[in-house]
Amino acid sequence: MTSRLSLNQATTTQWDIPSFVDGCARAGVTQVGLWRGPVADHGLEKTAKLARDAGLTVTSLCRGGFFADADAIADNRKAIDEAAALGTSILVLVSGGLPPGSSDIDGARQNVIDSIAELAPYAAAQGVQLSIEPLHPMFAADRCVVSTLDQALDMALLFPANQVGVCVDTYHIWWDPGVYQAIARAAGRISIFQVCDWITPLPEGVLLGRGMMGDGCIELRRLRAAVDATGYAGPIEVEIFNQSIWDSPGDEVVDRVIGTYQEHVL
Repeated sequence: MTSRLSLNQATTTQWDIPSFVDGCARAGVTQVGLWRGPVADHGLEKTAKLARDAGLTVTSLCRGGFFADADAIADNRKAIDEAAALGTSILVLVSGGLPPGSSDIDGARQNVIDSIAELAPYAAAQGVQLSIEPLHPMFAADRCVVSTLDQALDMALLFPANQVGVCVDTYHIWWDPGVYQAIARAAGRISIFQVCDWITPLPEGVLLGRGMMGDGCIELRRLRAAVDATGYAGPIEVEIFNQSIWDSPGDEVVDRVIGTYQEHVL
C-alpha cells in the first residue's frame, strides 16, 4: 500500500538529516525527497552515505531554479552535482519570480527557458533530469513565474524528455480548470508527483497553507488517477509546509502521513 510513498523532507523540518533518515527507517518508509539546505548542513557525502546505508531511495532534490538571481547558472550546476551525488535523477526547479524592480514577466519566463537550455545538457550528462514545477499564480511575482502545468509543459517540450520534465504538485495545480487535460498532455514528461491538501482559511504566510491529505478541498485521488493514466508509476511524494505539523513529534507526523496517504490518495 505504501510502495510508492516518498516522504519529502519539508514535511518534517523538526528533524535534522540523521533523525529524518532514522524516522523513515523506523516507519518503513523507503523513499525520501531531500532539500539542499538540510543536506548542506549535514554534509553532502555524509547524507548520501546515510541514505544508502539505511536503504533509502532519494526520489528528488529540491530545489534548483530562481533564475533571476545573478549566480543562478553556477548555483544550478552545483545543485545538479548534488542531485547526482545523492543518487537521485530528479532536480526540481522553482523558476523564481521577477528580477528586482522589474515587471517584465514575459522576459522573466524567457529567461527561464534560456537558463534551462544552458543547464539541460549538463544535467543529462550527470544522469539528472530537470523537473519544472509550476507554482500557484499567487507566487508569480517573487517565487515562480511558471504558474500552470501547461506553461511548465510548454517549456519542457522544448527539450528532450530525458533532460527536462515537469513536477506535478497538487497544492499548486488543483485549482486550474484545465488541469486534467494538462496532465493527459504531460504523458511521458511527469518526473515527480507531489501531494498535500489545500486548507482554508489560509494561514498568514500562504507558504504554510499546505495540509495533511484529507484536511482540505483537493480531489487527491482523482488527480492521482489522472497522473497514473499517463503511464506515470513513480514515487508519490508527500510535501507539506505547515507550522502545526512542524511543531508536532516527527513520528506522529509520519504515522499521519502514511494513514492519510492510504485513505485519501490511493
